[in-house]
Amino acid sequence: MKYVFMDEHQGIFRVSAMSRVLQVSRSGFYAWCRRQDNPSPRQQRRERLDETVKKAFDARKGRSGSPRLVRDLADAGHQHDRKTIAESMRRQGLRAKAAKKFKATTNSRHNLPVAPNLLQQDFAATGPNQKYVGDITYLWTDEGWLYLAVVIDLFSRLVVGWAMSERMTAQLACDALQMALWRRHRPTGVIVHSDRGSQYCSGAYQQLISEHGLRCSMSAKGNCYDNGVPRTHHRSGAPWEMRVGPSGSGCRT
Repeated sequence: MKYVFMDEHQGIFRVSAMSRVLQVSRSGFYAWCRRQDNPSPRQQRRERLDETVKKAFDARKGRSGSPRLVRDLADAGHQHDRKTIAESMRRQGLRAKAAKKFKATTNSRHNLPVAPNLLQQDFAATGPNQKYVGDITYLWTDEGWLYLAVVIDLFSRLVVGWAMSERMTAQLACDALQMALWRRHRPTGVIVHSDRGSQYCSGAYQQLISEHGLRCSMSAKGNCYDNGVPRTHHRSGAPWEMRVGPSGSGCRT
C-alpha cells in the first residue's frame, strides 16, 4: 500500500522524501513499478481472481462475505477456499454491508381503528368462503429476508392468497387479500380475521374490506390464541403443519 501511495503522489512529492517518511527504499519502489508494467504470472492470477471476486461481490449487492462468495464462485466453476477469497476481499477493501435491522413482528402500537373479534377462536367452518385468517411471517432467501403475507380459508385450510415483499407494508396485506378474492371469485360476507397490526388496520386494507363486502375481525391485544389455529380443527382430521400467526402472535399450536 505504501508503494501505491507513492505511485499516486509522484507528481506532488519527491520519491526520496516519500521513501524516507514511509521508511521504504527507492530501489524497492522502482522495482515495484517495473513489476506493475510486467506483472508476473502469479500477479496476473491474483488480478484475475480479484476481478472475479469483485464481480461476485457486486452481484450480491455488497451484502455477502467470503463464505457465501465461496459457494457462489464454486457454482460458477471457480474453486477457491475461504481464506483465498477473504484475502482477495481484503486487498480490494471489500466488506459486506451490515444487515439492516430485521423487524420480525407486526406493529400493534398505533392509533388506527381496531375491528372487533368476530371469530372468537371459533375456527370451524361448514363451507368455503365463510372464514379467512391472515397473517404476515418472514422467510430467509438468497436475496435476504422476505416478508410473506398469507390468507387461509378455514374450511379447507388452503392458502388462497399470498404476497411477498422486502418490506412489511399495508400493500403486502392488501395484495394477499386481493389474490384470495380473485381466486375465489370475489365472495362477500366472509369474516376476514387477523391480528391488530398496522398493516391490517390501515386505511387501504380497511377500504378493500369495505369495497368487497367483507367482515373484518381482529384478535384481542396480546392474545396469541385468537389467531393460532389448532390442528385438531382440521376438517379431514389429518395433521396440519402450517400454522397461522408465526410472526404477529408468536403462538405455537
